[in-house]
Amino acid sequence: MSISAADVKKLRDQTGAGMMDCKKALAESGGDMEKAIEYLRKKGQKVSEKRADREANQGLIVVKISDDKKKASVVELNCETDFVAKNEEFLQYASDFAQVIFDQEPADRDALLQTNIKQVTVGDMLKDLVGKIGEKIDIGKFELLKTEGQIIDYIHPGNQLAVLVEFEGPVSDPETGKDVAMQIAAMNPIAVNRDEVDTTILEKEQEIAKEQLINEGKPEEIAEKAAVGKMRRFFEERVLLEQKFVKDGSISIQEYLKNAGAPNVRSFARIQLGGN
Repeated sequence: MSISAADVKKLRDQTGAGMMDCKKALAESGGDMEKAIEYLRKKGQKVSEKRADREANQGLIVVKISDDKKKASVVELNCETDFVAKNEEFLQYASDFAQVIFDQEPADRDALLQTNIKQVTVGDMLKDLVGKIGEKIDIGKFELLKTEGQIIDYIHPGNQLAVLVEFEGPVSDPETGKDVAMQIAAMNPIAVNRDEVDTTILEKEQEIAKEQLINEGKPEEIAEKAAVGKMRRFFEERVLLEQKFVKDGSISIQEYLKNAGAPNVRSFARIQLGGN
């Protein structure tokens, strides 16, 4: 059958697929627009399956934060090439996903993929995007924070690293909040305070410290006691409030907040492109 240029354009406008792909989809579906869209989506599914084993380690990270700074979402959208990651349309998709996380508050990735956005599930939208772009596209990590205090966000230039910091109350000086967010970005702490560190991590670190001391010739009993002391260094390196402030190594973050008259940190989320 003859496929009009107007129908091809209409289908392309609706789906973003290539001109020849749209023409073929309409031909295969007898000119039926809905069936043609379904055909293209099925094509996207095939492309997705074909590229399932490809590495999607490029991409970007986007943050959505409320005007009152009491709610925020952050999402990582991955692709295969830096060229695609810099595309304005790719950024818009990432922003849309951040918005749906912000609005719908999905509990986990499976729930997010089933969430509707513009009458299509996020999962189907990803498949459409794969078919349209021809690369593996996937949502990596995402986080949602809500607070009665205040959230400060920080995105490192290039959109490959983002931080959300939840403070227990309002932060009067925005620079203080930004300093803490940048500290988290630079130093990658694993917890706000030592009480939040997983006991299995502590046990492992203490065992490593003990073995190091034994290898240095210390008796086991002495090594065991000395290992406890070595843990102080671990906390200074990995726990936010005990870390040395990157702008002034003579004080800890806890001391910096106290000196600035700022509220304490309650929690944080740090997402780095391709990170754990």
